[in-house]
Amino acid sequence: MYEKLLGFALVLTRISAFFLVLPVFGWKTIPAQIKVAATVLLSLFFYFISPLPAGLGRAAPLTAFLLLSGEALYGLALGLIIALLFSVVRLSGLIIEQQMGLTMSEILDPLTENETSPFGSLVEMVFVLLFLSANGHHLFLLVLSRSYDAFPSGTMPTIALLAGAVVNTSTAMFAAGLRLAAPMLAAFLVLMVALALLARLVPEMNILFVSLPVRVALGLFLTAMFLPFINGFVTEMADWMVKLLPL
Repeated sequence: MYEKLLGFALVLTRISAFFLVLPVFGWKTIPAQIKVAATVLLSLFFYFISPLPAGLGRAAPLTAFLLLSGEALYGLALGLIIALLFSVVRLSGLIIEQQMGLTMSEILDPLTENETSPFGSLVEMVFVLLFLSANGHHLFLLVLSRSYDAFPSGTMPTIALLAGAVVNTSTAMFAAGLRLAAPMLAAFLVLMVALALLARLVPEMNILFVSLPVRVALGLFLTAMFLPFINGFVTEMADWMVKLLPL
């Protein structure tokens, strides 16, 4: 009995830690009852299909604690890597918002209940809708399944491998965010050059008051053209998961 309870606790710990920081599922807007029910059902499923380490029935309390800690650490690392990949779209939105001059505007994000920028939140919501419509949430289950294929319950990658995966994901996040925002950054650079020439040609013009509505209008126009390209990042994010996750 002790062996079965400890085996289920190992599976439950990894899946709970994974969903704790996972985007979409970990948002505060989802009722806690649904989170608990989904976590327990998935834990039961993976408990019956994944092999358990031998000798769990003879595991000392300290050994059991270390096994549970390893499962929690591995689950948190997997969820954190996916959360960083999700942050790419919001990062690109923040970069574009800065160019539009809207950095002082903040709203309460209804999904995470944290203060955020309206433009970045809008872009992220569109990306989440596209991600779910493309059955992207199935990737979460695929990540869990592959994690148990590579590291069954009671085993985990080395700390160096986990830390390296998180660092590599952070680097990829900033690179991908800049790449998504690059076309709009180029357009704003052209606008700044045009406004600088206009300020030289018409010195009596108040270029500050002229530039603010022009920058906002250009940002909104480019956003309408930019949103369809987010759909391509859904497929690209799946490729990033395969490359970066320690599976």
